[in-house]
Amino acid sequence: MAEREPAYERIANELRRKIRSGDLPPGARLPSHRLIAEEYSVSDITIRQAIDLLRTEGLVETKRGSGTSVRPRPAIRRISMDRYLADKGAQTIPQTSFTRDQGIAWSQYRLDKRFAWIEADERLAGLFDVPVGTRVLERQFVFYASGVPSQLSRSCLLARDVEGTPVADPHNEPWPGGNIGQLRSLGIEVNGDIVEETAVRMPTREETELLGVGAGTPVFSITRLMFSHGRVVEVADPIVIPGDRAVRVDRISI
Repeated sequence: MAEREPAYERIANELRRKIRSGDLPPGARLPSHRLIAEEYSVSDITIRQAIDLLRTEGLVETKRGSGTSVRPRPAIRRISMDRYLADKGAQTIPQTSFTRDQGIAWSQYRLDKRFAWIEADERLAGLFDVPVGTRVLERQFVFYASGVPSQLSRSCLLARDVEGTPVADPHNEPWPGGNIGQLRSLGIEVNGDIVEETAVRMPTREETELLGVGAGTPVFSITRLMFSHGRVVEVADPIVIPGDRAVRVDRISI
């Protein structure tokens, strides 16, 4: 005999159905605890369990003084390798691969940034193919599109390439052309491969807070290597993008 569905899951399932069908559109407030309790004959604890489940899935949000409402549906971003073409060539209009993917103007683009000089650990040294302890500029970014946090990145450059240059100054961010434009300004042309390795995982607590996603929403975790004449000149490890806001597009010519 099948086990009876817990009451909180039954309530969450019904509310989830209404959200996905549009009966509860983005911004709509959920029924009050009193109305839910009357409809399902359940306790306040059960109602909280149901709403916590939906909040974990990123479907609803609770604000003090405003109750719980349906979260706005994020725009879907298409991630393809050809996005880096936006960073190549002359920048007649300031842009990066991020602004192109998001379809936003430069004025709608913002970066929170934190720079630090570090010594490469075993993983980072292996990605760069340099000795452990090599001096590296670590840059941690939060990318915003029209005020919405949309991507995180830990981007690293070798000190021997950038120390003492404008690229190492956080005040120059954001930089038109992104990493490719920065390296080009130093005479380093990204003219080989750009390699990305993509994993899907659950976000850390810090990532859920910085990106404003539900704890149950998976993220793309991308490790990127940029090459110049066969040498790795930039390592991004990781780039983190919410899984409910993006699809990965791969094109293969055969």
